[in-house]
Amino acid sequence: MYFVYQLLIKYSIIYLSLRGEHMNERVTENIVRKHFENQLSKSEHEFVFFDEQKSQDLNINKLLNNASKSGNGKGRPEFIISNFNGIYKNLVIVIECKADIRKHESSTGEKYKEYAVDGVKLYSNALSVKYDVISIAISGMKSDRLKCSTFLQLSTDRIVKNLKVNKLVSLKSYLKAYIKDEGKFKYDYSNLLDYSRTLNDYLHKNKIPEAQRSLLISGILIALENNAFRKGYKFENSKDLPQRVLNTLISELQNSHIQDFKIDSIKNSFNFIKTHPSLASKKGVFENIISSISENLYVFVKTHKYHDALGQFYIEFLRYANSDKGLGIVLTPPHITELFCDLAEVDKDSIVLDNCTGTGGFLISAMKYMVKDAGNDFDKVTNIKKNQLIGIEYQDHIFTLAISNMYIHGDGKSNILFGSCFDKGIIKSVKENFIPNVGLLNPPYKSQKDDIEELEFVLNNLEMLQRGSLCVAIIPASIALAKDGLRFELKRKILENHTLEAVISTPDELFLNSKVNVITNIFVIRAKIKHPKDKMTYLGFWKDDGFIKRKYKGRIHTEEWFNKRSIYLDSFRNRKNIPGISVNIKLTPLSEWCAEEFMITD
Repeated sequence: MYFVYQLLIKYSIIYLSLRGEHMNERVTENIVRKHFENQLSKSEHEFVFFDEQKSQDLNINKLLNNASKSGNGKGRPEFIISNFNGIYKNLVIVIECKADIRKHESSTGEKYKEYAVDGVKLYSNALSVKYDVISIAISGMKSDRLKCSTFLQLSTDRIVKNLKVNKLVSLKSYLKAYIKDEGKFKYDYSNLLDYSRTLNDYLHKNKIPEAQRSLLISGILIALENNAFRKGYKFENSKDLPQRVLNTLISELQNSHIQDFKIDSIKNSFNFIKTHPSLASKKGVFENIISSISENLYVFVKTHKYHDALGQFYIEFLRYANSDKGLGIVLTPPHITELFCDLAEVDKDSIVLDNCTGTGGFLISAMKYMVKDAGNDFDKVTNIKKNQLIGIEYQDHIFTLAISNMYIHGDGKSNILFGSCFDKGIIKSVKENFIPNVGLLNPPYKSQKDDIEELEFVLNNLEMLQRGSLCVAIIPASIALAKDGLRFELKRKILENHTLEAVISTPDELFLNSKVNVITNIFVIRAKIKHPKDKMTYLGFWKDDGFIKRKYKGRIHTEEWFNKRSIYLDSFRNRKNIPGISVNIKLTPLSEWCAEEFMITD
């Protein structure tokens, strides 16, 4: 009997070995270790901590002290990844391995020692007291048959979200999933708004003029792109620091092959840095400003690419300045610049023109859409940034901001033309050298009787586009109602030479954050194709974007915007008549071009 028993054990082991199921957790760990170590170059090893069971970060170890899977003692995850080059310093990746796929996740979620998912969530919960945590549970012993579950738990809400990443992917992919989380962006953006006010107060206290504040910030951001400056500015003599900043930012722009005449103009805009008393004489002031921007705004820009953060700061500074409001500058909220890209169907082959560039918000959003559509075609991405984004700006300090903004977001060439969009030479240059096929703009809003009409900027944009291209513009709603005078003539001119595809009514307080009371419509126009008499134009009533008002922060978005945007875009693309949202109508120049006039209410 004993002999039979020994044979059963022997052949059971042989059977399991042949099936590859002789369980050894070290095999799983080796697969994971090799996967991540292969991605970390020698230079990256200096910054990214890749630890086993115990972290180099004492704060992480402290949080794991009471996270033992057995119920007492220290928690010891298989792997802990942290300190991502200082940019994602609040992120920790924690990994738990099991050899047996059947031990991947329990039905109760509370068998921490036995199951990979249960255990890694325990560690995540402990670490999320202070950190944002990506937790990865991995089971199996064959690299091509691993079972993976990936979760995100932010320190701000402690809610565990399934990232639906069911295989081992690159560190870059995990970071992208982290960055794109809506909860993280919302939290970071809220902090950015708070910081913009804090920084503004500090600049005001040190008597930096409102008109120079955004320029100062953009110059510092460009300088921080230089590794040597970023590592060494704290060791610079206070009196020499302004000149070091100026030299570094000019050198960075020159290295990006921006034309010499642009460099001269930009240099003139930044010269105040080396002469302002607070920056050049007050010990520690300039260093404090740079450190503050590096730790807050620079990290935000690097974390959330293709978001016009610089424009947000400009909006904050406009609250204290009257000069730019008098010139009719109204900066477009980020969710509207992205909506424009949806309406214009921006993709990797778009060549986008904004003839009223401002700080470059439309071009940055367009870059985001185009780069995403290009995927991993890096040659295409390079071409997008160098040749497919065109801007025109008339005011020198805003021109410098636009150049800076595009540079910060990775546009090495910056095709921002300095001058009037009505200049014949500029029009000719754009039409011949770039051949744009998408127009996006928010023109200066008329504040004086002799100011240029908003529709003239729209017609100017259309003139430079290829036939059949889409132009999307946001302008005061009163224009759509005009039945006489110059505005009526411009409406007639649009229908005679172009096709009015849509007019969309936007929220009444859309520009609340810019302290501007103007109600607007979005025009969608197809260039250089006469409006057919029997054409049905889409009229949208998109007044509710789900935003809410908060004291000191103005209008802030909620999750509701994404639901509403989906509904709105579906009605636009499929030309639906939806009570309370949209209607399709034949229009003439005498018509009131707005949904409110024709729409059936729900």
